[in-house]
Amino acid sequence: MFVIYNENTKKPIKVWLENPNDIEEGCLEQAYHLANLPFIHKWVCLMPDTHTGKGMPIGGVLAVKNVIIPNAVGVDIGCGMNFVSTDVRMDDIRSVVTGNGTLIQAMISDIMRNIPVGFNSHKERQVSPVLDEAMEQAGLYRANEELFPLIEDAYYQVGTLGGGNHFIELQENQDGYLGIMIHSGSRHFGKRICDEYHQKARILNAMWHSGVPDEYRLAFLPVQSDEGQEYILWMDLAMRYAYENRERMMEKVKAVVEAKIGKYLGKPVRFSEEINCHHNYAALEHHYDEDVWVHRKGATRVRQGEMAVIPGAMGSYSYVVKGKGKEESFCSSSHGAGRAYSRKGAMEAFTCEQVMVDLKKQGVVLGKSRKSDVAEECRFAYKDIEKVMENQQDLVETVMRLKTVGVVKG
Repeated sequence: MFVIYNENTKKPIKVWLENPNDIEEGCLEQAYHLANLPFIHKWVCLMPDTHTGKGMPIGGVLAVKNVIIPNAVGVDIGCGMNFVSTDVRMDDIRSVVTGNGTLIQAMISDIMRNIPVGFNSHKERQVSPVLDEAMEQAGLYRANEELFPLIEDAYYQVGTLGGGNHFIELQENQDGYLGIMIHSGSRHFGKRICDEYHQKARILNAMWHSGVPDEYRLAFLPVQSDEGQEYILWMDLAMRYAYENRERMMEKVKAVVEAKIGKYLGKPVRFSEEINCHHNYAALEHHYDEDVWVHRKGATRVRQGEMAVIPGAMGSYSYVVKGKGKEESFCSSSHGAGRAYSRKGAMEAFTCEQVMVDLKKQGVVLGKSRKSDVAEECRFAYKDIEKVMENQQDLVETVMRLKTVGVVKG
């Protein structure tokens, strides 16, 4: 870790990398903007997977007093990870052949049939206690007439994967056991909330002649303002919805695994060590003797002993970790490997054939309806997860290392 504190910054920037050359120019410029905000608490943190985002770097952690910044949470509010271990040994299933290929291939096929991906939704309204509770409190949410209809639409998206870097993976841990990992968020819900309140914040900031330049894309809302309270209400709903979304998908994947293992191995499956955590959100926390709003945009909370999931890219390794409660990072760690190439850049640098050959060589089963854009999310488009983990040894302790054996992408 090193610290940047120069003529470009009013507050320090603490970076969990080896040297400044490891930060791309656009990311560093955004970090300078953060460090000059008038309401910042202590310093800015950049995790070892950091890269340029919209307004705030991905892999950024920002603690502020009395305000909330929609773009410092981002468009996929509540995006995060779900993981569960099983007692199924990979050696017992690796050579099993079904009528639909290997057992892993059959599981991936069934997952794709049961869980809508990409822009697809369920054709029928789904059960959602989170949304039911919101409808029971409709008076609170109707204050925003533009967003309120999203609640009804969301009933059709709960339990769906989405696209981009979201995935469902079957993995093998270091001891040879099967695990299930899911990366997803609040779907279109979170984007609409972010865009709506970022725009409201821009208008208000212009009226107030705030000291935060509009080009920073970091317009803020005072927490006690009507708009700030509305945003927090909707952000919290999106977070709970994203959590429920991952839970619902995990239920379906577990059912697929149970059915296939029961049919071909004749044994029940025991699941354990389930983790469900966010890495795009803001929360009121106590740090350095003050209550502050900690914004984590592509960063994971890892308090002392807290379990979390840090994924790599498809075909590489992922990690289950235990937090060390490092106060200097506001008890945060990376949320993944972090992109080394933009999606467009990855498509230009790597071919579909290269990626498919690489996955085949590693024995990874890919479930994806459209292969033409597969290079966007290939492991070559991401930073080395091993290097990321090495740079945050003071933040987390490795509990489990997992390798992709099968993956579903949107």
